[in-house]
Amino acid sequence: MAARSLNKVMLIGNLTRDPELRYTPQGTAVCTLGLATNRSWVVESGEKREETEFHRIVAWNKLAELCSQLLFKGRRIYVEGRLQTRQWTGQDGSQRQATEVVIEDMIILDAKRQDDQGQEMPAPANEQSAPIAVESASDVPVDDIPF
Repeated sequence: MAARSLNKVMLIGNLTRDPELRYTPQGTAVCTLGLATNRSWVVESGEKREETEFHRIVAWNKLAELCSQLLFKGRRIYVEGRLQTRQWTGQDGSQRQATEVVIEDMIILDAKRQDDQGQEMPAPANEQSAPIAVESASDVPVDDIPF
């Protein structure tokens, strides 16, 4: 019997770019997002420090399509999923790898959108502020990943 293990990630942060939606050759939707999270602390001298981490987020199927419709750069979201590391050979022949968070749930945390001057605009009427239930991303074969 295999030992029990856990691979769960929960993040709250802001999108660093607009979502990018693509489809595999089999027609499965996949959306990639950039998410920034911040951590702050005070050092012994009393000086406040801050560090930003950047995460690659991947959504599949219906959640991928919803992310591409509802999300935009700067949007604050909560995501829940699992870590996955992919390996591939680059065009130059070098071995590459990337660790990403494959999400299964997403909650939009802000209700307002800002225009180019920083003024708040009403959120589109079709936006949701509740968890979005989707099919499990683990049902998608690794060979279907288009990147």
